[in-house]
Amino acid sequence: MSVKLLAAALATLLCTYCMQASADDNSFDDIFTQGHVDGELRAYDFARIYDTNKTPDAHAFSLAALINAQTGAFAGGFSFGGSFVTANSLGTQSDTVAKIDVSLMGPHQSIGAFSQLFAQFQRDWVLVRGGFQYLNTPWMGGNDSRVIPSSYNAILTKFTPVDGWDIYGIRSFDWKSRTSNGMYADNLYYPSTYDGDSMYGNNGSLPADARSATGTWTGGTTYSGNGIKAQAWYYDFMHFARMGYVEGSYTLKTGTPFNPFIAAQYVTENTGTDNVLVNTQTKLFGLPGTRVSNDTWGADLGTSVFDGRVDVAYNKMAYKAGAVGGGALISPYTTNYATDPLYTTSMIRGLVEEGPGHAWKAKALYNFFDKKLQLVAAYAKYDTDLRGNSHDIYADIIYNFDGYLKGLTLRDRWERSTGGIDNLNPGNESFTYNRLMISYKF
Repeated sequence: MSVKLLAAALATLLCTYCMQASADDNSFDDIFTQGHVDGELRAYDFARIYDTNKTPDAHAFSLAALINAQTGAFAGGFSFGGSFVTANSLGTQSDTVAKIDVSLMGPHQSIGAFSQLFAQFQRDWVLVRGGFQYLNTPWMGGNDSRVIPSSYNAILTKFTPVDGWDIYGIRSFDWKSRTSNGMYADNLYYPSTYDGDSMYGNNGSLPADARSATGTWTGGTTYSGNGIKAQAWYYDFMHFARMGYVEGSYTLKTGTPFNPFIAAQYVTENTGTDNVLVNTQTKLFGLPGTRVSNDTWGADLGTSVFDGRVDVAYNKMAYKAGAVGGGALISPYTTNYATDPLYTTSMIRGLVEEGPGHAWKAKALYNFFDKKLQLVAAYAKYDTDLRGNSHDIYADIIYNFDGYLKGLTLRDRWERSTGGIDNLNPGNESFTYNRLMISYKF
C-alpha cells in the first residue's frame, strides 16, 4: 500500500510536469535553484529512576540527525520533498532490555528511515500532498518528544479561503512510530513487534493476531484572528473509534503586561464499525467492553504576565459502564506517548493513559534574557476511577543560544510522579523521569 501510493503520487506529478514544463522554460532550473536543505542534530539522554527496588532504573542515550530536502516549485506549484532520519546510541545501550528506556529509540543500537518522501502541489489557497509526511493535527501529529518524530503515509489537502482560516482533509494509510524503521499498518495499541515493526513506548494491549490497522479519515478546520483561536476535527480511526473534537480560546488584549485568556475543549467518541478493541475483548485499565464510548471536556484559565504566563486547567473524563476501559479515550497515535492535546496532560502521562476521572493542572512559565532562557514549573493532580489518585511535579529549563551559536538549544525536563494503583508507577511507588535534550537546527 505504501509503495503503491507513493509511486502513484510521484508518477502523476511527473506526468503533469512533463506536459506543462514547456510553458515555462525555467521550471526545470527552479527545481534545483529554488530548493533547500535543512535539518537538526540531536543528542538526548533519558533516565527513568524508580523508587521501587523491584524494577531496575532505565537509561538511554541517542545521537540523531534529521535531514530535510525539498525542491523548488515548478510547473505552477509542484515540488518534491523528503526527510531522512537516523539515530545511534554509540554503543551505550545496555545488554539488559529492562535497563533501557526503549521509548527513546527502541532497544537497538541504531535506527534509520525515510520519514518523509512526498510530492505536493501548493498555491496561495490550496495544498495537496501525497506520500510519507509529517502531520500536525491534535490527535495525529509528530509526537516529537524523542529523537525521531512520527510520520504518516497519507494524502493531505488544505484549503485557505481567507487568511487565518484553514480547512483540512486527510486520508492516512499507515504510519512510522518514533522508534520504527519504516511504515507499518498498526498503531500504538498493537504489540511492539507486530508484523515486524519495532514500535516501543506504546500501549501494546492488542493480541499479536489482531487484524492490521487500515488507517484514518480526518477532516478539520482551524481559525485564528482577533484574539480568537478555534478548531474542530473529525477522526475515523477505522475499526477503533470515531472521534469528534472541538476547542476554542479567547485572549483579551488589554495593552498591559496582563492579557487574560480562557479556553475550552470537548472530545466525544463512539464505536464505529467492526471494532478491533471490542472484537478482541482487549482490556484497557483492566476492562474489556462491548462498545467504545467517551466524553471528555476541559477548561483552561490564565493570563500572560510580562514575559511569562500562568494558567490553571481542568479535564473531566466520564466513566461509562460496559465501554472499553470504562469509557477510555481511544487515541491510536498518542496513547502512552502523552502527546495528546488535553490541557492537563503531563510529561509522563495524562487521562488518556490513566482512564476515566478528572484532573487539574497549574502551570507557570517565564522568559528571561530577551527570551533566550525559559523556566517552566507545573503541578498536576489526577483522581481516576481505575488507576487511583496521583500527582506529578514538573520542571523545565530551556536555553536558546544566539549569535554564532544560533540554532543551538539546551533543555532539561524533569518530572516526578507519585501515587496511583495497579502499577500506575512501577511497584506503586514514585517514579522520576529526567530528559536532557541538546539540539542544533541548521
